[in-house]
Amino acid sequence: MGKNVKIKVRGFGFYYGESKVLTDVNFDIIENTITAIIGPSGCGKSTLLRTFNRMNELIGNARIEGNIIMDNKDIYKPDVDVVDLRKKVGMVFQRPNPFPKTVYDNVAYGPRLHKKYSKMELDMLVEDSLKRAALWDEVKNKLNKNALELSGGQQQRLCIARVLAVNSEVLLMDEPASALDPISTQKIEDLITELKENYTIIIVTHNMQQAARVSQKTAFLLMEEQGEPAKLIEYDDTKKIFTHPGDKRTEDYITGRFG
Repeated sequence: MGKNVKIKVRGFGFYYGESKVLTDVNFDIIENTITAIIGPSGCGKSTLLRTFNRMNELIGNARIEGNIIMDNKDIYKPDVDVVDLRKKVGMVFQRPNPFPKTVYDNVAYGPRLHKKYSKMELDMLVEDSLKRAALWDEVKNKLNKNALELSGGQQQRLCIARVLAVNSEVLLMDEPASALDPISTQKIEDLITELKENYTIIIVTHNMQQAARVSQKTAFLLMEEQGEPAKLIEYDDTKKIFTHPGDKRTEDYITGRFG
């Protein structure tokens, strides 16, 4: 049985002011699947990622064309509650960005904003989120410690726990392991693979091996001429993209001829 489409991207283009960054992007993101977005630096990968929770709007001067439809609703319609959207579509950044609070308060922060919990409910929620982020065993005796005292890899998993605590459905990950050592990277990759059972994950990565290891679908973006908007060159099963790409430009990129 095929999985459902979680997000449809149709005729999508993106502008910063007068400058068009992305043009005519069309693809479907499948539920409970890890989709990697790859391509050279500066081709709009992170911009595309941030369109799924409308974070680009925080920059101002940004506008879109086309549609992004999630669960059959266009997320750019005026009646969409952006706070709700960002709760549903969580973001994990390249560098871990825990709040300068305790480990416990980092995880409890989002849930507290959205509703009132008893101490016991919150304790259970924090424990559950840390367990799902594969971090509980390492921090269960450090819940009252400042999160900034954790290692980089632990901080990144804490940021993932923070997203899980508000019951997100889609996880956006912008090069989540690029600032980490190989052992922490392995832990993050293992965690991402586990999380796809319950979440739809979109990951931007510069690391071809990582894309090949963790994702089931891959989208390749490319800006063909400097100053031109980037296009989606190819989107397919990761295995096919890395073994029999349908486009010479994809093959050239993944074999390291450019980018």
